[in-house]
Amino acid sequence: MNLSDPRNWKHKLSNSHQLGGIETSVIDNGSGRGVRIAWVNTGTGLRYKLVLDRGMDILDAFHNQYSLAWISQAGLTAPQLFANRGIDWLRTFGGGLLTTCGLSNAGPPNEDENGSRGLHGNYSNSPAELVSIKQPDIFAGDFGFEIVAKVRETTTFGPSLEMIRTISGSIGSAEIHINDQVINRGNSPAPHMLLYHINCGWPLIDDGTRIVWKGEKKPKATDANNTEFNRKHEFTRCAPPMDEHAGFGEDVAFIDPKVDANEQVVCGYANDGLGLALRISFSKAQLPWLINWQHWGKNEYVTALEPATHPPIGQAAARENGTLILLEPGESRTYDLRMEVLTGEEVGNFKK
Repeated sequence: MNLSDPRNWKHKLSNSHQLGGIETSVIDNGSGRGVRIAWVNTGTGLRYKLVLDRGMDILDAFHNQYSLAWISQAGLTAPQLFANRGIDWLRTFGGGLLTTCGLSNAGPPNEDENGSRGLHGNYSNSPAELVSIKQPDIFAGDFGFEIVAKVRETTTFGPSLEMIRTISGSIGSAEIHINDQVINRGNSPAPHMLLYHINCGWPLIDDGTRIVWKGEKKPKATDANNTEFNRKHEFTRCAPPMDEHAGFGEDVAFIDPKVDANEQVVCGYANDGLGLALRISFSKAQLPWLINWQHWGKNEYVTALEPATHPPIGQAAARENGTLILLEPGESRTYDLRMEVLTGEEVGNFKK
């Protein structure tokens, strides 16, 4: 049924929320106590949880009864504003459909003459300032919804970055639109790296789920550590749980992605058995890299596709090889990302 066609519900509804919309609340129990969230219901079976106090990233995401996202053993936790040393980031990594890495470091802990940085930066431990919420007004023919927030990464006398994040969609459409604008609010050049950690889990991810992407896999120092499974399947299939991925075990591919006729990179996951897929698209001009992280550990079964400004090599290495982005005072960069749930025949047609 087309929910956006008023002929299907005329004189049958009292409130737009009967179809969908945005609902904010505060968690009152467990490690996430006090954390602000927003549930988004698209009216299509796609619903997802925004964690406002974690950079307005996306934690839970479902299509009907099926989870799309991987949730770590930590799950939802309150932000730790100074979890920026070594691998402290992992202590509060909830997984989720989207964890943002940056704004000035993406990759391992590193240091140089410009300072020291922890794993994947400060963003996901930074609370967002909620700017606005726009609800759909179905009776006026407006099915769009939108939530806007600001996240700041700043220090006195040092770099001062601000990201304005807009997450939007429409009632009747199983899509998530993300628009991020990163601005240097300081008075000196600011280092900038950004990586979108899109973490998917069971049942979308299962033994044999197809990993869809086009491009060229770039070699890196740790390729020799990849399992025999990926030496055979070349990061195009999901594996069963494996002992080799206990602890820190992982397989990782750095991909130089190809674009379609619209200059967009298209990638995602397709579970033919469930008839369910997640299609991800983004601009290669904005995000020239794609990383596929696989961790098939028992009870830690997850894979991520990660559009990024850089491979996850860290700020020091990016500075050394000349690829680090330096935003001038007042300069900004914009990033657009779309995630779409596919079902039925669309799943089989979603191919490399």
